[in-house]
Amino acid sequence: MKKLKIGLLGKILIAIALGIVLGLAAPAWMVRIFLTFNGIFSQFLGFAIPLIIVGLVAPAISDIGKTAGKMLLVTVAIAYGSTIFAGLTSYLTGAALFPGMIQSGAALQEVASAEELAPFFTVDIPPLMNVMTALILAFTLGLGLAAIEGQTLKNAIHDFEEVITKTIKSAIIPLLPLYIFGIFLNMTYVGQVFSILTVFIKIIGIIFLIHIGILILQFAIAGGFARKNPFKLLWNMMPAYFTALGTQSSAATIPVTLEQTRKNGVSEDIAGFTVPLCATIHMSGSILKITACALALMIMQGMPYDFGMFFGFICMLGITMVAAPGVPGGAIMASLGLLQSILGFDQEAQALMIALYIAMDSFGTACNVTGDGAIAIIVDRLMGKDSSLRSE
Repeated sequence: MKKLKIGLLGKILIAIALGIVLGLAAPAWMVRIFLTFNGIFSQFLGFAIPLIIVGLVAPAISDIGKTAGKMLLVTVAIAYGSTIFAGLTSYLTGAALFPGMIQSGAALQEVASAEELAPFFTVDIPPLMNVMTALILAFTLGLGLAAIEGQTLKNAIHDFEEVITKTIKSAIIPLLPLYIFGIFLNMTYVGQVFSILTVFIKIIGIIFLIHIGILILQFAIAGGFARKNPFKLLWNMMPAYFTALGTQSSAATIPVTLEQTRKNGVSEDIAGFTVPLCATIHMSGSILKITACALALMIMQGMPYDFGMFFGFICMLGITMVAAPGVPGGAIMASLGLLQSILGFDQEAQALMIALYIAMDSFGTACNVTGDGAIAIIVDRLMGKDSSLRSE
C-alpha cells in the first residue's frame, strides 16, 4: 500500500486545526509543554537567522556575479524592478484597505505571554551576530567572491550553503508545523485565535486579487513590447502556473516554463538563459505576499509604519529573496532576518508570518513562475536580434 505523503501546507493546516480544537479544552500543563518547545525553537530560530543570511545570500551574490554580459544585467534589472514594483503595489494596496479591515492594537504579545501560563523552563541561545552584521558580511563576501579568481573560499562558502540548506530542510521546516501548532494552541487557550483567523481570511483574499492584477500588468507590458495580445500570452503560460501550484517550486517548474515561453515566441537561447535565471531572482509573487502579511500584522499589533520604512524593507527583501532556498516556505525563512531587523517582528509575529505565507505559498510561486515568461518576452524583444548584447 502506497504511503500517504502530506505536503508542508497540509501539515500546517492540520497543525492550525488541531491547535484550535485542542486549545478549547486543553489543560494548562499541556499548553505549557508546547510553550516550552516553542521557546526553545524560537531561540534556535533566532540563532539560525544570521547564519541563514550569510549561508544563502553570500553564495547567491557570488554566483550571479560569475555570469558576465549585458543580457544578465538587463534581465536582473527587469526582474528586480518587477519584484520591487510588486512589493510597492502590495504595500500601497494594503495601506489603503487594511486599516478599515483590521482592528488595530490586537497585540500578539498578549497571545504569546498569557499571564497565567509560562514555559516549564527556557534555554537561552544567543546568536553569533546580529542581523544587520550578517547582511553586511553576506554582501561583502558575495561581492568579493564574485570579483576574485580563487576557489578556496568560494568552495567553503558553498559547503556552508549546503549545511544551511540541509538545516532548513531537515530541522527547521519539519518542526514548523509543531511550532505553529503550539502558537495556535496557546492563542485558542487565551481566547485570541478567532479574531486573528478572521483577519487571515481577509488578507488572503486581498493578496490573491493583487497577484492576479500583477500578472495582468506584467503581460500587458510584455504584450506591448512584443506587439502581441497580452491575454493570449498569459493564457499560454497557464500550464506553468498550474504546475507551480502543485510543485510549490519555481525550479521544479522550469521545464514547463521553458516550453510555454517558447510557445510565446521567445527564441530558444534567450528562453534558456532567462527562465532558469528568473526562477532564482524574480520573486514578485513572494514579495507581495510577505509585504501584505507584514503590514497586516503590524496594523494588528498597533505598530508604527510608514512608506519609507516599507520602501527600504522591500528593496532589501528583493535582494534577500534571491537567496531563498528552493523548498516550500524557503522565501519566508530567508526574510525572517529583515522582518526582525527592519520591521521589529518578534518570534510570535514571525510564526504567524510563516503560517500566513505557507497558506498561500502555491499562489506566490505560480505568480513568480508565470511572470518569468513575461520577462523572457521583454528580454527577447530588447536583445533577441543583437547578438553583441548577449556577451561581453
